[in-house]
Amino acid sequence: MLNSTQTCQITFLLFDRFSNMVLANVLEPFRAANTLSGRNHYTWSIQTVDGRDVSSSSGLTIRPDEVPRSKSDFLFVLSSYGFRAQDTPRTRALLRKVAGQAGVVGGLDAGAWLLASSGLLNGKRATLHPDVWDAFSEQFPDVTLERKGHVSDGKWLSCGGAMSGFEMTLGLIGDHLGEGLRRDVAALFQQPSGTETLIPAKSKLVRQALALMGDAIEMPLEIPEIAHRLGVGQRQLERQMKRELSITPVKAYRHVRLTHVRQLLEATDLPMSEISIRSGYESASAMTRAFRLEFGQTPTAYRATR
Repeated sequence: MLNSTQTCQITFLLFDRFSNMVLANVLEPFRAANTLSGRNHYTWSIQTVDGRDVSSSSGLTIRPDEVPRSKSDFLFVLSSYGFRAQDTPRTRALLRKVAGQAGVVGGLDAGAWLLASSGLLNGKRATLHPDVWDAFSEQFPDVTLERKGHVSDGKWLSCGGAMSGFEMTLGLIGDHLGEGLRRDVAALFQQPSGTETLIPAKSKLVRQALALMGDAIEMPLEIPEIAHRLGVGQRQLERQMKRELSITPVKAYRHVRLTHVRQLLEATDLPMSEISIRSGYESASAMTRAFRLEFGQTPTAYRATR
């Protein structure tokens, strides 16, 4: 797995009549990770089997990049409608070649069918679009089909549709760049309503705790006070938040406040001193130190990139 200082080279190999939505749901989170972090952690190249333009299922024409990459950290094979006709000796030979030059290989939508037909998934676990689960099991008995949204088995990834592709990509971003950025990317595309936090949570207790944090940014509450208002002990709150989010309440609260800082940097021309007050920091320098630890750059540098 790449470390957070490495740029990830991604290749999308598109087949005719591919799904626009699957491509967007896998590609856009990588783009968002670059935007939110202010760094080009990911670069990508669009390729086709013959180097010619390819059209999506809705008629959107994509022109592939002129110079194919010889190697990629991630290779995503995207086939949707017409995958059976695309399963040719030429395709199989190409996939065997490019898969050997990639660190991680993912089959998107019906892409796992083409990978399996190339012999690349024998002895592996995989999934693909639910419409062809039964046919896949019959056609490729040496591949273990898992009837779920997305599957990871060593260097081999697969997903069955747009939303599962989105979830899979969020996981890759989290593994590469950390849980904080993964949550930020998720929040960008999954806008909550009302006073809900931008950090996803499962239990009512954690959701309520995060909502209190979001409502008390300018004058932050102490963690024991949050627990008291929710009618639980501080240790219970800490255990539950650690279990769901893998972070402590203190770190979650800091992230909520610093996300607010970032929003003010993007949406206003307020001076740093005013932003620090509105975000509950005693000084601009304190805010700057916390922001740099969380996002890897100063608020001034972040604003300059916007």
